[in-house]
Amino acid sequence: MAYYIRYMCKEDISQVNEIDREAFPTQWPPPDYRRELQNPLARLIVVCDDSHKAEEPEMEIPREDVSGLMSRIKRWWRQNRFFGHEPPQSSGQRIIGFASMWVMADEAHITNIAVRQSYQRQGIGELLLILTIDLATELKTNLVTLEVRVSNLPAQNLYSKHGFVQTGLRRGYYTDNREDALLMSTASITLASFQAQFQELKRAHTRKYGEIAKSLTGTSSR
Repeated sequence: MAYYIRYMCKEDISQVNEIDREAFPTQWPPPDYRRELQNPLARLIVVCDDSHKAEEPEMEIPREDVSGLMSRIKRWWRQNRFFGHEPPQSSGQRIIGFASMWVMADEAHITNIAVRQSYQRQGIGELLLILTIDLATELKTNLVTLEVRVSNLPAQNLYSKHGFVQTGLRRGYYTDNREDALLMSTASITLASFQAQFQELKRAHTRKYGEIAKSLTGTSSR
């Protein structure tokens, strides 16, 4: 497998939007990754499959029987999602997954992790989680936090495996169905005990999946 990791660039936006819609089809409003790339708090990384070239994403065609004001707004947004800008050109590299996080003072908050459905169950989602914790460590933060749907047990199990524990509940957090979110956080990632366990989990991931991606490349704009 010829996978490698780098920082997201504006040419990736169309593919990242495609992966985001596939992973979170009911999320509204969807993230604006063009704005995220300009956000000084944000860090965004992608995993690329270097053995395949990117295909231009198909335009999403809204159903004709959709009714109601919010549905019409959503249809308008999907058809004009770049608000007067030309849709960004593809980087030519096939993006298979991405992660985003905000860095605020001593906290790194993971906002999204998503993998193309055709590449799931290959350890890429866990790899992206590992990479965000590595990046948070490099940026000298103290904690890593995130929200997760109360119904998303597989994700909760993965986060628990990597040292996240529930620290709160945000009721009605998800606007699509008013589902609650669990707030999860690591202990201090600077602790020797956390890093020892984390390094062992990284080795276990490599033993299970192999060295599936090259190291992070590219230069952050921050």
